[in-house]
Amino acid sequence: MSDTNENESQIILPDDEKLMLSVSPHISTCETTRRIMCKVLLALFPAVFASVLLFGMRAFWVILFTTVCCVGAEALWCFFAKKPVLNTIGDCSAVVTGVLLAMNLSAEIPYYICLIGAFLAIWLAKQVFGGLGHNPFNPALVARVGLLIAFPAAMTTWGPVTGFSVDGPVKGQCVVQGVMYDTPPAALTAPDAVSCATPLGIVKTTPKILGQGFEAEGNFAAIDDQGKYWDFFLGKKSGCLGETSVLALLIGGLMLIGFKLINWRVPVCYIGTVAIITGAVNYFHPGVTPTPLFHILTGGLMIGAIFMATDMVTSPITNSGCVIFAIGCGVVASVIRIWGNYPEGVSFSIIFMNALVPLIDRLCSQRPFGYVAKRG
Repeated sequence: MSDTNENESQIILPDDEKLMLSVSPHISTCETTRRIMCKVLLALFPAVFASVLLFGMRAFWVILFTTVCCVGAEALWCFFAKKPVLNTIGDCSAVVTGVLLAMNLSAEIPYYICLIGAFLAIWLAKQVFGGLGHNPFNPALVARVGLLIAFPAAMTTWGPVTGFSVDGPVKGQCVVQGVMYDTPPAALTAPDAVSCATPLGIVKTTPKILGQGFEAEGNFAAIDDQGKYWDFFLGKKSGCLGETSVLALLIGGLMLIGFKLINWRVPVCYIGTVAIITGAVNYFHPGVTPTPLFHILTGGLMIGAIFMATDMVTSPITNSGCVIFAIGCGVVASVIRIWGNYPEGVSFSIIFMNALVPLIDRLCSQRPFGYVAKRG
């Protein structure tokens, strides 16, 4: 009887040649960091192409210079830290950081600010924490926020899209030689510089009207017009290089979802939360903030929700955690847009929620495989 029980409890293992022992994780994939980064760059290409098409070759040089600076900053760090330079920059993570940082800058940004931003992104936000995979915050957003605090004037100077002429009609308000016009007069045929306010910037400088009524409903009529929505969707508005063409960003987002590189719940819940909050405020107080569609089509919401908040390293690992993370981003961004001092709150919202990702992961941790709860 004992022999039978002993035989039944005996564990038969495969031959030593067939048994492979390794450290976790035991689920392997053919994807490498370089392949993933190249796919992200491919998804960014529509937005990069749209920015060059809208702002001209100046946008191309800003993107190229910022990317080269990021790669150079990472190579310099590896040199001083005595790390393998080629292996580190060969994963193309610094290239992705450079492109994302450039997409968060204006086409009129001075080159020295691009250089400072590259070192902030690579040294301060990435390598000081141990390199790729250890950074708690999105490097490109850390650099953008740092530059916005250090150089507010340069970071909020926006150039017009290609084809702008001071002789022709312009949708929205424009500043020509320090004077704001709804349509620049024909007398100013050769200004030294032309800068345009972003749609969110115009909304932020518009006095708010509480309550309801005819005046409140038409408070943002000059900028929140359904006739402008198509232009906003295509990118015919001032702003950062990556926040102009919503169409290009949507194409890139679909590519990332098709590549299975992002969790679709993050952009959907992020954008949906902003739409719900701004829609509720606009319904009860239309003179306080524009319609939800205006908030979706303007500013950095789309690029932030698709390319920034979905960062593998700085976002939660569970589906429920991604939903909580995205809703938090939407709430913070909406509060800053409606009641904050800054016209845009996407960057701040993502960085703020990045800090809470470890707590979210702990809250939404899944049951380990093989775990059995104790009874009694």
